[in-house]
Amino acid sequence: MPKDRLRFAKEGRARYISHLDLMRTFQRAFVRADLPIKHTEGFNPHPFISIALPLSLGFSSQCELLEFGLLPGVEREEVPARLNAALPEGVRVLECYPGQRPIRELAWLDYAISLDLPRGGAALEAAWREALGRESWVVEKPSKKAKSGAVSLDIPKMVKSFTFTDDPEGTRTLRIVLAAQNPGLNPSVLVNALTAEFPDLLPDGVRYRRLEVLDSEGKVFR
Repeated sequence: MPKDRLRFAKEGRARYISHLDLMRTFQRAFVRADLPIKHTEGFNPHPFISIALPLSLGFSSQCELLEFGLLPGVEREEVPARLNAALPEGVRVLECYPGQRPIRELAWLDYAISLDLPRGGAALEAAWREALGRESWVVEKPSKKAKSGAVSLDIPKMVKSFTFTDDPEGTRTLRIVLAAQNPGLNPSVLVNALTAEFPDLLPDGVRYRRLEVLDSEGKVFR
């Protein structure tokens, strides 16, 4: 099993690289950087890498995690610089370290949701605060895995904390910590549910950024 982990950022135009293309990008980068890593066995071996909790297309992040197995002959400290020289603009390795904690312990994701609100910002914030503060608020999300074709999500139970802040450029940011997995709550599903609940308070634009990965206690997961 892989025992090494990368934390990397995905920003700018790289936000529109799909998960599968990102996997291929890293596979090629390891080769170009001449970094020896573990491969699967069999007739058609391929690099043994995996990205935890794939990021939605169009989202940016500063805390993506990639697992792999570094073979002897290279120090972990060398990996970020060598990979960054081989990766495209917008994908940047921040650190390489031993992956000691299993990914299943990753419980929460800290997001910044930037809202373009030229008018009516205070009303939208008040309405969204009311919805997020409810004891229960169940919405249906389409799912190919569910027999019924949808799964029920009780949103307040999947939100650990949230705050609103004003940005200098006139946007309002919702900083929110959401359940990561089993099940997880994608922030775009949350925003869609909120805009459906309050159709008269639509933001002009929405941008999503993943800021940090957290364990069940709300501490930084590494």
